[in-house]
Amino acid sequence: MKLRSRRSFLTSMAGLSATALLAGSTHDTMLAGEYGKVKITDIKTMMLNGPRTYTLVKVETDAGISGVAEAYGSPGLGVREAIHGLRERFIGQDPLQIDRLYTGYRYTDGSAHAQQRAMSGIEMALWDLAGKVLDVPTHTLLGGKFRDRVRLYDHHVPKDYNDKIACKDWADAVKERPNGISIHKFGVPRTTASNDIGYDPSNRLLSSKGLSMLIDGYQNARDALGWEHDIMIGCHWEFDLRTSIDLAKGLESIKPLWLEDPLPVAYSESWKRLSLMSPVPICTGENWMRRADALPFIENSAIDIVHPDLRNSGGFLENKRLADLADLHFLPTANHNTGSIINGMATVNWAASIRDYLACETIFFDGGWMDDVIVHDKPLCQNGFVEVTDKPGLGIELDPDVVRAHLVEGEKWWG
Repeated sequence: MKLRSRRSFLTSMAGLSATALLAGSTHDTMLAGEYGKVKITDIKTMMLNGPRTYTLVKVETDAGISGVAEAYGSPGLGVREAIHGLRERFIGQDPLQIDRLYTGYRYTDGSAHAQQRAMSGIEMALWDLAGKVLDVPTHTLLGGKFRDRVRLYDHHVPKDYNDKIACKDWADAVKERPNGISIHKFGVPRTTASNDIGYDPSNRLLSSKGLSMLIDGYQNARDALGWEHDIMIGCHWEFDLRTSIDLAKGLESIKPLWLEDPLPVAYSESWKRLSLMSPVPICTGENWMRRADALPFIENSAIDIVHPDLRNSGGFLENKRLADLADLHFLPTANHNTGSIINGMATVNWAASIRDYLACETIFFDGGWMDDVIVHDKPLCQNGFVEVTDKPGLGIELDPDVVRAHLVEGEKWWG
């Protein structure tokens, strides 16, 4: 198959509508039949190493243009192997037919054949590729951007919530961080058998002492932090209904932006009861695989904020549909994101296209080496926000030297 340069391909496509090209509705107007001639030639991966591992995905074409995104890494298992197992199904396909490619296989239909994390990474790489092919930002292909910058939240927390001096030291330090992030998600520190006679690691309860210590600790943090910064409380699906209600009521005075994932993952009427009784917003969604998983939470008014992870629940288009569904019920969207700077920037690009958007999670955007994985000429996060790029695709370029220095042992640049 004859290879063409990116420049010659884009020249031949000049003047065509990006939306029309993706939709295929104006095929007869395409110049010289170029539309549909770009074909996928390969899908590659490489593993980046950091606090976790990160599965980077690259979709290559015969036009010399490629798209890059991120699929789930650790603690996920088998994601990379699934991507390579799916590879042959994409070879020779038109990369602009994203929705058809995503939904055309049984790996995204909610069945036992699901390979949602692998398909999500490929899908996002296709959107980066589409933007580069059509020479427009990905958020333009998703309908345009509602905002020019996206707010982030981080995980910076006091060393000891129940120590007022530690909380004061933490608050002073967090207010001076160069990236200016002003939303902080707290975990749920638990008592132990050594200091709490009511502690049982196997149940979903908080003892009276455990609950009291939690609420006192969070209040210490709020007192030290003041009201210029926001707080979120993130659980890990660890409590029963009554404990979740008690915790939510105890949080009322610190006014968190949300209480996240207090109940086990699956929908039940207990979520609705919690939402009705809670004085603080209830949030969940990072483990949804498709918008169908979100549907009962949204339709039954069982949560206040939807919180998907693009790497888990289908990438850009499926989550765009999920957010639009939530918007019909006047529920805002935020994003779970424990990925690398690549998924962070991808999520920012996607978030620009969401009307009612709150914030994106990150453990990076702090000026460290991970920020340098992509080429940039100024800090990526300023005053707690990331600027939305107007460059083609996701608007990111990997720095080969930085990436190579942080690959998982034995990995090579794109394999």
